[in-house]
Amino acid sequence: MNLAAQVQERSDPSAALEPLLRLVHDEMGEVNNIILSQARSDVALIPELARHLINSGGKRLRPMLTIGAAKMCGYEGTGHIMLAASVEFMHTATLLHDDVVDESDMRRGKKSARMLWGNQASVLVGDFLLGQAFRMMVDVGSLGALKVLSEASSVIAEGEVWQLAASKNLATTEEEYLNVIISKTAALFAAAAEIGAILTNRGPEEQAALRLYGTNIGLAFQLIDDALDYSGEAASLGKCVGDDFREGKITLPVVLSYRRGTPEERAFWRRTLQEGSIEDGDLEHAIQIMRRHNAIEETIQRAVYYGKEAREALAIFPAGEARKALIDAVDFSIARMH
Repeated sequence: MNLAAQVQERSDPSAALEPLLRLVHDEMGEVNNIILSQARSDVALIPELARHLINSGGKRLRPMLTIGAAKMCGYEGTGHIMLAASVEFMHTATLLHDDVVDESDMRRGKKSARMLWGNQASVLVGDFLLGQAFRMMVDVGSLGALKVLSEASSVIAEGEVWQLAASKNLATTEEEYLNVIISKTAALFAAAAEIGAILTNRGPEEQAALRLYGTNIGLAFQLIDDALDYSGEAASLGKCVGDDFREGKITLPVVLSYRRGTPEERAFWRRTLQEGSIEDGDLEHAIQIMRRHNAIEETIQRAVYYGKEAREALAIFPAGEARKALIDAVDFSIARMH
């Protein structure tokens, strides 16, 4: 049985997240309250649009990593709760901006905010949430955490621009694509985990370990998303299957398929992704090409590799409930292929 089939055969991917959900349950209730209170504004559109996205069913994995990492490091204060809310606001702002740039119609199975309120409102409310995130960071008073999260914000924006420059560019290499997702996706996972060590004044070795953990779980998470877009269920993906294809995104399965493709297959990718001329049956044909060249399978293999790197990064910490929960979160990120 190939790797993709093994991953998809797992019965319930959400079960792998249960230990982390239990570990952070009480704190995440407080995070949710902070999120709702910080999204308030006298400008009625701001809480209305923010609540639409905040309540649309995301797992909130990134803030859970902040809480889990802080608990693993023995943190006993309350600053991790405010910082976890900041991380979620940063992520939400990125989603709002992403949907405008990508011209996405759907987000987590519902109409995207830009479809309901327009591009301008989506961008401006994203800016508001980003501003609120930094206000909360300042309130916590940890200069180290502020430094890490502000740097992540810059890197994420840089990754967005990098991805825009690579949009529809079939000459994109695997290395170039990985650099994009390290910036665009993994940077926030890395920062979310690292601040758990910063809050507890852990040394540079432990901070680096959590940063490495976050980077690798972020890479695994994004690569599974890439594979799901061509082989998953809409409910698992949080968007419609084939959205990446319709939006002309160059993801790893495309990079691998194009590099290995015949002249006819490359012409197909140029017509559909570069020129945007998509006809009935093209998505199915794209999936057939990917399967012919093992592109989906190898994307999953890379995700599994980064998952292994994430688990190994935590070996520096003593065994316990929190470390196990963070390791199991890696399994969840990969098992979403079910």
